[in-house]
Amino acid sequence: MMIRKIFNRKLVVAFAWAFAGFSMLHADEGMWLPLLLDQNEAEMQRMGLQLKAEDIYSINHSSLKDAVVIFGGGCTGEVVSDQGLVLTNHHCGYSAIQYHSSVEHDYLTYGFWAGNFEEELPCPGLEVRFLKEMRDVSGQILAGLDEVSPSLSEQTRKDSIQARADRLSTPLEKEGYEVRIVPFYYGNQYYMFIYEVFRDVRLVGTPPSNIGKFGGDTDNWMWPRHTGDFSVFRIYADENNRPAPYSPSNRPYVPKHHLKIDLRGYEEGDFTFVVGYPGSTQEYITSYAVRLIQDLIDPMRISARTERLDIIKAAMDRDPKTRIQYASKAAGIANGWKKWQGEVKGIRRLNVVGSKQDYETVFQDWCQSVNGREFTGVLPALEKAYQDLEPYLAMQIIFQEHTLAPEAVSFAYSFTRLRNVSTGSDTSLSLEEALASCRERADRFFKDYDPVVDRRIFERLAFMEEADGTRTQVISFPGNTLEKQLDWFYGKSVFTSQERMEAFLDKYKASSYKALERDPLFKYAQVVYGQYFNQVYPFIKKYNERIDSLQRIYMRGQIKLKESGDFASLMRVGVKNDIPVSNVGSERLYPDANFTMRVAYGQVKGFKPADAVQYAPYTTLSGIMEKENPDIYDYVVEAKLKDLYARKDYGPYANALGEMPVAFIGTNHTTGGNSGSPVLNGDGYLMGINFDRNWEGTMSDIRYDADMCRNIMLDIRYCLFIIDKFAGATRLIDEMDILYPLWWSENAAM
Repeated sequence: MMIRKIFNRKLVVAFAWAFAGFSMLHADEGMWLPLLLDQNEAEMQRMGLQLKAEDIYSINHSSLKDAVVIFGGGCTGEVVSDQGLVLTNHHCGYSAIQYHSSVEHDYLTYGFWAGNFEEELPCPGLEVRFLKEMRDVSGQILAGLDEVSPSLSEQTRKDSIQARADRLSTPLEKEGYEVRIVPFYYGNQYYMFIYEVFRDVRLVGTPPSNIGKFGGDTDNWMWPRHTGDFSVFRIYADENNRPAPYSPSNRPYVPKHHLKIDLRGYEEGDFTFVVGYPGSTQEYITSYAVRLIQDLIDPMRISARTERLDIIKAAMDRDPKTRIQYASKAAGIANGWKKWQGEVKGIRRLNVVGSKQDYETVFQDWCQSVNGREFTGVLPALEKAYQDLEPYLAMQIIFQEHTLAPEAVSFAYSFTRLRNVSTGSDTSLSLEEALASCRERADRFFKDYDPVVDRRIFERLAFMEEADGTRTQVISFPGNTLEKQLDWFYGKSVFTSQERMEAFLDKYKASSYKALERDPLFKYAQVVYGQYFNQVYPFIKKYNERIDSLQRIYMRGQIKLKESGDFASLMRVGVKNDIPVSNVGSERLYPDANFTMRVAYGQVKGFKPADAVQYAPYTTLSGIMEKENPDIYDYVVEAKLKDLYARKDYGPYANALGEMPVAFIGTNHTTGGNSGSPVLNGDGYLMGINFDRNWEGTMSDIRYDADMCRNIMLDIRYCLFIIDKFAGATRLIDEMDILYPLWWSENAAM
């Protein structure tokens, strides 16, 4: 009876439908911790998994987790041979490929395949991480801290948590491991992740961009997709099979586990699962936060990046050297630009703001009950914090997407430390060490820099497009016209000319800091960074800390409501009143992604993006030929690929219909960071490589929609077809453990 008094029928309806979108988990939704996967095991097995949770994650014996790596700083990769061979996405290996590319050796355009171990190319700075173990350390981290009404300041609380984390991490770090202790559920739980880091990683092979990036930015985030998005690397270790810096004497790493590859294919409805490192999701944020994303953050970023991309792409089209220099930069800028457009569209289509407001109304009403009373006031406080944050957030986006869009600005600011070392205010480095660091930074910067392109970006991004179509100048120079100021920057500054920079560093001595301080671009960088860090960042930090603290309490309340008898009773009331809910009380709240290992599972499945449009779950090589356009760089088809298609020379990589499959889609819940993740079938064999999501489903970081959200995967058969038939790199095929289709085994026997 208490529940009926607290929740009137109108609120029951609102609550049931809000939670239908908020936490009525479909089997496809969720990014699950492998340590706790035994809770999902039965469901996964009903869907088609033939393994046990222990086969996926174990610290007692080798398991699938031992074949999955963090690749670089933001992707996933998988080990596919007993000689440390790693597959990941082409776009994950893009910076390494670009690093080795030049006009003379244009690996971006023409691809690269090492003929033997000696030809594999070292990639300075590229690392891979194996997860050794994860542990729940919530007790050690949170003991004695008041989670609901903290008596400590937020900063004091953070300092206490950091000190405890350091005490737990230090013994393991002394053993040579890398340790991360990461908050879950907005700081209501903490887990420790122990990694083994390998720093000798070499480029083994990459297809031409017209395969690895086929469709370019036009096809990015889109389905149907025909991109051969993969690259091949190898991990090297010392003579004891331990991590070591690069050395010619290092040997291919022998992993604890490597994935077997299945060429038998799939049918729609087949079970799949993804093991990887999803970067960031925000499934439990408030309507106030979603409104800011929908109406302010994403639109401002989209507008600024549209301007920048127009300039860069025009320059890339004009000059091959510029195309190589800016290829990786353009891809990075465009990736977020297009994703945010789909995200806004999806948020509006699902009315996420409205449904969260419905849920928040019910949450507030629940706070009147005995069980919810401790959370009274948290939502009004969050609303006020977001209102206070909003103007500073807009200024932050202007700083990031406009002021720092010209690369020379941040490059100039990076020399602040040289000035400080020269004046004696920074004694952590000698002058010689600071100069060496600056020379190295300058070499990297100017290798991929064009001052003409940078100036055009500065000119365009000095203005911001308003909603009514007018342009407002957001970067101004009192006493100077923009044109005169840019003449000064790009005609006089050492930061926009490699020749001027080299001459400056060659004769630099401690007293030269005065010349550095007179440099026009250095002076400008000091001013704009100073304005941001003094007038904007302190408020960003202040309000974000307040939001973090309140969100932690709000998340705790959501968990308590979910698990409480109030929630179960409310659902029974909803069912009695013919509100469509299904076993919500037993569902689990999965933690948001935070670039820690997760398992997502679902099935191969097409979708319907619009009225009268139905997408099939896979694409084929025929679609590449249909998209071919020799006049558009992103749609040029390699001559050898066309020849293989004409002869239908697909080897064992064709499907049962004789087609050459390229990509497929499924309902696995993925996000950024899952790029390069292995896609496995029910037997735990590699069937694909995750590389994208569909544009219609990019709001899945905030709200998952089972009807529309799909992850896009490279079919492993197309990957191996390119390696084998197109590139002729059969030595790599010979390394792999491959399960061939029955029809091919029979042909081989004949």
